[in-house]
Amino acid sequence: MRYSLVFLLATALAAQTAPKLAISGDLPAPVELELTGLPRATATLLDEKSNRRVPYEGVPLEAILQKAGLPLGKDLRGKALATYLVAEAKDGYQVVFSLGELDPSLSGARVIVADRREGKPLSDYEGPLRLVIDGDKRPARSVRMLQKLEVVRLRK
Repeated sequence: MRYSLVFLLATALAAQTAPKLAISGDLPAPVELELTGLPRATATLLDEKSNRRVPYEGVPLEAILQKAGLPLGKDLRGKALATYLVAEAKDGYQVVFSLGELDPSLSGARVIVADRREGKPLSDYEGPLRLVIDGDKRPARSVRMLQKLEVVRLRK
């Protein structure tokens, strides 16, 4: 009985503290997603201090964009290819991506929204969420302290 109560309290606390990612812009409705329950993946990012690739774990960005209702895969064509995504950090840092470059079926890119580095939760400096673009030679586009994604469709 005591174990069940502790487990329930821990689960409730984890649910309250799970980081959320806001997705807004040219969508039918804004979305705020928790990463819990979504598929998981890994990606690596170059640590410029140690000059080694560091493993991160999180949710494939593709799964998040699908939850937000964006066209990907075979549906990403025509006017949809004139869509871009602005990734914004808590400190205001922004990076722009075309939807085509984020779609693994077009670009082969592996992009995740990470919540773990080397098996541990991200530090306050990096997290609670970080966009990780596997294969980038420099981590400039891997937005740390990721707070929101904004979708912009140039052709409607």
